[in-house]
Amino acid sequence: MDRINLTTVTEFILMGFTDSPRLEMLLFLVFLSFYLITLLGNVGMIILIQLDVQLHTPMYFFLSHLSVLDACYTSVITPQLLATLTTSQTVISFGQCAAQFFFFTICAGTECFLLTVMAYDRYVAISNPLLYTVVMNPRICWRLVVGAYVCGVSGAILRTTCTFTLSFCDNNQINFFFCDLPPLLKLACSDTTNTEIVIIFFGNFVILANALVILISYLLIIKAILRVKSSGGRAKTLSTCTSHLTAVALFFGTLIFMYLRTGSGKSPEEDKVVSVFYTVVIPLLNPLIYSLRNKDVKAAFRKVTARIQVSKRTEI
Repeated sequence: MDRINLTTVTEFILMGFTDSPRLEMLLFLVFLSFYLITLLGNVGMIILIQLDVQLHTPMYFFLSHLSVLDACYTSVITPQLLATLTTSQTVISFGQCAAQFFFFTICAGTECFLLTVMAYDRYVAISNPLLYTVVMNPRICWRLVVGAYVCGVSGAILRTTCTFTLSFCDNNQINFFFCDLPPLLKLACSDTTNTEIVIIFFGNFVILANALVILISYLLIIKAILRVKSSGGRAKTLSTCTSHLTAVALFFGTLIFMYLRTGSGKSPEEDKVVSVFYTVVIPLLNPLIYSLRNKDVKAAFRKVTARIQVSKRTEI
Protein backbone atom coordinates (compact mmCIF):
# COMPACT_ATOMS: atom_id res chain seq x y z
CA MET A 1 0.00 0.00 0.00
CA ASP A 2 2.84 2.39 0.82
CA ARG A 3 4.35 1.88 -2.62
CA ILE A 4 1.01 2.61 -4.32
CA ASN A 5 0.57 5.89 -2.43
CA LEU A 6 4.03 7.15 -3.42
CA THR A 7 4.08 9.39 -6.51
CA THR A 8 7.25 10.25 -8.41
CA VAL A 9 8.10 13.95 -8.34
CA THR A 10 8.12 15.63 -11.77
CA GLU A 11 8.50 19.19 -10.47
CA PHE A 12 9.73 21.03 -7.39
CA ILE A 13 8.45 24.09 -5.53
CA LEU A 14 11.12 26.58 -4.42
CA MET A 15 9.89 28.20 -1.20
CA GLY A 16 12.20 31.23 -1.26
CA PHE A 17 12.95 33.49 1.71
CA THR A 18 9.90 34.92 3.39
CA ASP A 19 6.09 35.09 3.33
CA SER A 20 6.01 38.86 3.94
CA PRO A 21 5.03 40.72 0.71
CA ARG A 22 6.75 43.94 1.84
CA LEU A 23 10.00 42.18 2.64
CA GLU A 24 9.81 40.24 -0.64
CA MET A 25 9.51 43.50 -2.63
CA LEU A 26 12.46 45.02 -0.76
CA LEU A 27 14.59 41.90 -1.34
CA PHE A 28 13.56 41.85 -5.01
CA LEU A 29 14.82 45.41 -5.52
CA VAL A 30 18.05 44.71 -3.60
CA PHE A 31 18.87 41.50 -5.51
CA LEU A 32 17.88 43.04 -8.86
CA SER A 33 20.28 45.93 -8.26
CA PHE A 34 23.00 43.48 -7.16
CA TYR A 35 22.46 41.42 -10.31
CA LEU A 36 22.65 44.39 -12.68
CA ILE A 37 25.78 45.76 -10.95
CA THR A 38 27.37 42.29 -11.04
CA LEU A 39 26.77 41.93 -14.77
CA LEU A 40 27.99 45.46 -15.43
CA GLY A 41 31.13 44.97 -13.32
CA ASN A 42 32.13 41.58 -14.69
CA VAL A 43 31.29 42.26 -18.34
CA GLY A 44 33.01 45.63 -18.00
CA MET A 45 36.12 43.93 -16.61
CA ILE A 46 36.18 41.45 -19.53
CA ILE A 47 35.83 44.27 -22.11
CA LEU A 48 38.48 46.39 -20.35
CA ILE A 49 41.00 43.53 -20.37
CA GLN A 50 40.34 42.89 -24.07
CA LEU A 51 40.66 46.57 -25.06
CA ASP A 52 43.80 47.53 -23.13
CA VAL A 53 47.09 46.01 -24.32
CA GLN A 54 48.73 46.67 -20.94
CA LEU A 55 46.33 44.15 -19.41
CA HIS A 56 47.25 41.37 -21.84
CA THR A 57 49.20 39.47 -19.20
CA PRO A 58 48.63 36.02 -17.60
CA MET A 59 47.20 37.55 -14.42
CA TYR A 60 44.50 39.48 -16.29
CA PHE A 61 43.89 36.58 -18.66
CA PHE A 62 42.91 34.48 -15.64
CA LEU A 63 40.96 37.41 -14.17
CA SER A 64 38.89 37.70 -17.36
CA HIS A 65 37.88 34.04 -17.00
CA LEU A 66 37.03 34.64 -13.33
CA SER A 67 34.73 37.45 -14.49
CA VAL A 68 33.10 35.11 -17.05
CA LEU A 69 32.46 32.55 -14.32
CA ASP A 70 31.06 35.15 -11.90
CA ALA A 71 28.69 36.52 -14.56
CA CYS A 72 27.50 32.99 -15.40
CA TYR A 73 27.43 31.99 -11.73
CA THR A 74 25.04 34.74 -10.70
CA SER A 75 22.97 34.35 -13.91
CA VAL A 76 22.26 30.71 -13.05
CA ILE A 77 20.87 31.64 -9.61
CA THR A 78 19.66 35.25 -9.42
CA PRO A 79 16.91 35.24 -12.11
CA GLN A 80 15.34 32.23 -10.36
CA LEU A 81 15.68 34.02 -7.03
CA LEU A 82 13.96 37.13 -8.43
CA ALA A 83 11.14 35.00 -9.87
CA THR A 84 10.63 33.31 -6.50
CA LEU A 85 10.46 36.68 -4.72
CA THR A 86 7.75 37.97 -7.08
CA THR A 87 5.47 34.95 -6.54
CA SER A 88 6.48 33.85 -2.99
CA GLN A 89 7.23 30.40 -4.44
CA THR A 90 8.25 29.08 -7.85
CA VAL A 91 7.44 25.81 -9.59
CA ILE A 92 10.46 24.35 -11.39
CA SER A 93 10.43 21.14 -13.42
CA PHE A 94 12.66 18.19 -12.54
CA GLY A 95 14.75 18.81 -15.68
CA GLN A 96 15.11 22.53 -15.00
CA CYS A 97 16.17 21.82 -11.42
CA ALA A 98 18.81 19.33 -12.63
CA ALA A 99 20.06 21.83 -15.25
CA GLN A 100 20.33 24.64 -12.69
CA PHE A 101 22.18 22.35 -10.27
CA PHE A 102 24.52 21.20 -13.06
CA PHE A 103 25.49 24.69 -14.30
CA PHE A 104 25.75 26.08 -10.77
CA THR A 105 28.11 23.23 -9.86
CA ILE A 106 30.19 23.82 -13.00
CA CYS A 107 30.65 27.50 -12.13
CA ALA A 108 31.43 26.85 -8.44
CA GLY A 109 33.84 23.98 -9.16
CA THR A 110 35.64 25.76 -11.99
CA GLU A 111 36.04 28.93 -9.91
CA CYS A 112 37.55 26.82 -7.15
CA PHE A 113 40.21 25.46 -9.54
CA LEU A 114 40.72 28.82 -11.27
CA LEU A 115 41.50 30.59 -7.98
CA THR A 116 44.12 27.89 -7.38
CA VAL A 117 45.61 28.51 -10.84
CA MET A 118 45.72 32.23 -10.03
CA ALA A 119 47.62 31.47 -6.81
CA TYR A 120 50.20 29.52 -8.85
CA ASP A 121 50.39 32.47 -11.27
CA ARG A 122 51.18 34.85 -8.39
CA TYR A 123 53.87 32.44 -7.12
CA VAL A 124 55.60 32.33 -10.53
CA ALA A 125 55.36 36.12 -10.93
CA ILE A 126 56.98 36.78 -7.54
CA SER A 127 59.53 33.96 -7.36
CA ASN A 128 60.74 34.25 -10.99
CA PRO A 129 59.81 37.73 -12.26
CA LEU A 130 62.37 37.66 -15.11
CA LEU A 131 61.07 34.32 -16.41
CA TYR A 132 57.40 35.02 -15.66
CA THR A 133 56.26 35.56 -19.25
CA VAL A 134 58.35 32.59 -20.41
CA VAL A 135 56.95 30.17 -17.82
CA MET A 136 53.38 31.52 -18.06
CA ASN A 137 53.27 31.66 -21.86
CA PRO A 138 49.89 31.71 -23.68
CA ARG A 139 49.94 27.95 -24.30
CA ILE A 140 50.47 27.18 -20.60
CA CYS A 141 47.82 29.73 -19.58
CA TRP A 142 45.24 28.17 -21.88
CA ARG A 143 46.10 24.67 -20.65
CA LEU A 144 45.64 25.75 -17.04
CA VAL A 145 42.30 27.42 -17.79
CA VAL A 146 41.05 24.47 -19.85
CA GLY A 147 42.16 22.15 -17.03
CA ALA A 148 40.11 24.20 -14.54
CA TYR A 149 37.03 23.98 -16.78
CA VAL A 150 37.47 20.24 -17.36
CA CYS A 151 37.74 19.61 -13.60
CA GLY A 152 34.67 21.78 -12.99
CA VAL A 153 32.58 20.02 -15.63
CA SER A 154 33.73 16.54 -14.48
CA GLY A 155 32.76 17.30 -10.89
CA ALA A 156 29.40 18.71 -12.00
CA ILE A 157 28.61 15.56 -14.02
CA LEU A 158 29.43 13.35 -11.02
CA ARG A 159 27.43 15.40 -8.49
CA THR A 160 24.43 15.90 -10.79
CA THR A 161 24.27 12.22 -11.78
CA CYS A 162 24.52 11.06 -8.17
CA THR A 163 21.88 13.54 -6.98
CA PHE A 164 19.24 13.20 -9.69
CA THR A 165 19.34 9.41 -9.93
CA LEU A 166 17.85 9.38 -6.41
CA SER A 167 14.10 8.83 -6.03
CA PHE A 168 11.97 11.85 -5.09
CA CYS A 169 8.45 11.04 -3.92
CA ASP A 170 5.44 12.97 -2.56
CA ASN A 171 7.14 15.95 -0.88
CA ASN A 172 8.44 18.31 -3.56
CA GLN A 173 8.82 21.55 -1.57
CA ILE A 174 12.45 22.74 -1.49
CA ASN A 175 12.96 25.08 1.46
CA PHE A 176 15.53 27.06 -0.49
CA PHE A 177 15.76 29.62 -3.31
CA PHE A 178 17.53 27.34 -5.82
CA CYS A 179 18.24 23.65 -6.40
CA ASP A 180 21.18 23.04 -4.08
CA LEU A 181 22.49 19.73 -2.76
CA PRO A 182 21.54 19.77 0.98
CA PRO A 183 17.80 20.56 0.51
CA LEU A 184 17.55 18.07 -2.38
CA LEU A 185 19.04 15.26 -0.29
CA LYS A 186 16.47 15.97 2.43
CA LEU A 187 13.63 15.39 -0.07
CA ALA A 188 14.92 12.08 -1.44
CA CYS A 189 12.79 9.07 -0.46
CA SER A 190 15.45 6.50 -1.40
CA ASP A 191 18.54 5.67 0.64
CA THR A 192 21.02 8.54 0.21
CA THR A 193 23.88 7.08 2.26
CA ASN A 194 26.09 5.96 -0.64
CA THR A 195 25.28 9.08 -2.65
CA GLU A 196 26.15 11.36 0.26
CA ILE A 197 29.43 9.54 0.84
CA VAL A 198 30.49 9.95 -2.81
CA ILE A 199 29.32 13.57 -3.18
CA ILE A 200 30.56 14.80 0.19
CA PHE A 201 33.91 13.03 -0.13
CA PHE A 202 34.45 14.44 -3.63
CA GLY A 203 33.27 17.94 -2.65
CA ASN A 204 35.40 18.04 0.48
CA PHE A 205 38.40 16.70 -1.44
CA VAL A 206 38.07 19.42 -4.11
CA ILE A 207 37.72 22.24 -1.55
CA LEU A 208 40.50 21.03 0.74
CA ALA A 209 42.91 20.04 -2.07
CA ASN A 210 42.58 23.44 -3.75
CA ALA A 211 42.86 25.24 -0.40
CA LEU A 212 46.04 23.24 0.33
CA VAL A 213 47.62 24.15 -3.04
CA ILE A 214 46.77 27.82 -2.48
CA LEU A 215 48.25 27.66 1.03
CA ILE A 216 51.49 26.08 -0.26
CA SER A 217 51.67 28.69 -3.06
CA TYR A 218 51.41 31.53 -0.55
CA LEU A 219 53.94 29.98 1.81
CA LEU A 220 56.38 29.92 -1.11
CA ILE A 221 55.37 33.49 -2.01
CA ILE A 222 56.09 34.63 1.56
CA LYS A 223 59.46 32.87 1.39
CA ALA A 224 60.26 34.71 -1.86
CA ILE A 225 59.10 38.07 -0.42
CA LEU A 226 61.33 37.66 2.64
CA ARG A 227 64.32 37.48 0.29
CA VAL A 228 63.56 41.03 -0.91
CA LYS A 229 65.95 43.34 0.94
CA SER A 230 63.97 46.60 1.16
CA SER A 231 60.80 46.85 3.24
CA GLY A 232 59.22 48.99 0.51
CA GLY A 233 59.96 46.30 -2.06
CA ARG A 234 58.42 43.62 0.16
CA ALA A 235 55.26 45.70 0.68
CA LYS A 236 54.96 46.42 -3.06
CA THR A 237 55.40 42.75 -3.94
CA LEU A 238 52.86 41.62 -1.34
CA SER A 239 50.34 44.21 -2.57
CA THR A 240 50.10 42.34 -5.91
CA CYS A 241 48.55 39.41 -4.00
CA THR A 242 46.04 41.22 -1.78
CA SER A 243 43.18 41.17 -4.31
CA HIS A 244 43.57 37.44 -4.93
CA LEU A 245 43.91 36.68 -1.21
CA THR A 246 40.69 38.61 -0.50
CA ALA A 247 38.81 36.75 -3.25
CA VAL A 248 40.12 33.38 -1.98
CA ALA A 249 39.21 34.14 1.63
CA LEU A 250 35.65 35.15 0.70
CA PHE A 251 35.00 32.25 -1.68
CA PHE A 252 36.61 29.38 0.22
CA GLY A 253 35.51 30.75 3.59
CA THR A 254 31.83 30.66 2.62
CA LEU A 255 32.14 27.27 0.88
CA ILE A 256 33.79 25.70 3.93
CA PHE A 257 31.20 27.26 6.25
CA MET A 258 28.36 26.04 4.02
CA TYR A 259 29.44 22.52 3.11
CA LEU A 260 31.99 21.34 5.69
CA ARG A 261 29.89 21.99 8.80
CA THR A 262 28.31 19.11 10.67
CA GLY A 263 24.56 18.57 10.25
CA SER A 264 23.80 19.45 13.87
CA GLY A 265 25.11 22.99 13.40
CA LYS A 266 22.99 23.81 10.35
CA SER A 267 19.71 25.66 9.99
CA PRO A 268 17.83 26.33 6.69
CA GLU A 269 17.65 30.09 7.28
CA GLU A 270 21.36 30.31 8.03
CA ASP A 271 22.16 28.28 4.91
CA LYS A 272 20.06 30.68 2.80
CA VAL A 273 22.01 33.70 4.04
CA VAL A 274 25.37 32.01 3.44
CA SER A 275 24.27 30.85 -0.03
CA VAL A 276 23.19 34.38 -0.97
CA PHE A 277 26.64 35.57 0.01
CA TYR A 278 28.57 33.22 -2.30
CA THR A 279 26.06 33.12 -5.19
CA VAL A 280 25.05 36.80 -5.30
CA VAL A 281 27.39 38.96 -3.19
CA ILE A 282 30.82 37.48 -4.06
CA PRO A 283 30.32 37.77 -7.86
CA LEU A 284 29.40 41.41 -7.17
CA LEU A 285 32.48 42.03 -5.02
CA ASN A 286 35.15 40.37 -7.20
CA PRO A 287 35.31 43.12 -9.89
CA LEU A 288 35.49 45.73 -7.12
CA ILE A 289 38.23 43.81 -5.28
CA TYR A 290 40.35 43.62 -8.43
CA SER A 291 39.80 47.23 -9.51
CA LEU A 292 39.59 49.52 -6.49
CA ARG A 293 43.21 48.96 -5.38
CA ASN A 294 44.63 48.06 -8.79
CA LYS A 295 46.57 50.83 -10.55
CA ASP A 296 46.68 48.95 -13.88
CA VAL A 297 42.89 48.52 -14.03
CA LYS A 298 42.30 52.16 -13.01
CA ALA A 299 44.75 53.38 -15.67
CA ALA A 300 43.13 51.16 -18.30
CA PHE A 301 39.68 52.46 -17.34
CA ARG A 302 40.85 56.08 -17.66
CA LYS A 303 42.39 55.35 -21.09
CA VAL A 304 39.25 53.66 -22.39
CA THR A 305 36.93 56.43 -21.11
CA ALA A 306 39.26 59.09 -22.58
CA ARG A 307 39.19 57.23 -25.92
CA ILE A 308 35.37 57.15 -25.87
CA GLN A 309 35.20 60.89 -25.07
CA VAL A 310 37.60 61.71 -27.93
CA SER A 311 35.59 59.61 -30.38
CA LYS A 312 32.38 61.39 -29.30
CA ARG A 313 34.00 64.81 -29.85
CA THR A 314 35.22 63.86 -33.32
CA GLU A 315 31.71 62.70 -34.24
CA ILE A 316 30.28 66.05 -33.14
